[in-house]
Amino acid sequence: MKPMIDRIGGEGQVRLLVNHFYDLIESLPQGRAIMEMHMKGHGLSHVRPEQFNFLCGFFGGQRYYHERHGHMNLREIHAHLEIRAEDAEDWLAVMDRAMAETGVPAPEQAEIMATFRRAALMLVSRAPEAL
Repeated sequence: MKPMIDRIGGEGQVRLLVNHFYDLIESLPQGRAIMEMHMKGHGLSHVRPEQFNFLCGFFGGQRYYHERHGHMNLREIHAHLEIRAEDAEDWLAVMDRAMAETGVPAPEQAEIMATFRRAALMLVSRAPEAL
């Protein structure tokens, strides 16, 4: 079977998806908390190219993120953040919409979303323990 990146239309489709996703993050209420998280990190100018770099490798294409950072460990990438279950669900909802609106074929979208769901839920931080 062809790599996912080829099945969805190559790097051009990944760039379109990332840009549309962040346009939605910047404009939808579900994006507010995600925007705030990015401001705790490297900011917004950093996020679009890094997401593109990451997703190309994640989808089986060129591993730009790995080449630049030496890893693709999601937990390490997000270690500085507290991610709530609601944040993960918001991210997933916006990504699902972005894929639908940029023409990712339904079978591939479903496969990607199943993988993204596992990854997003894995990143949810533990609830603070009671004192």
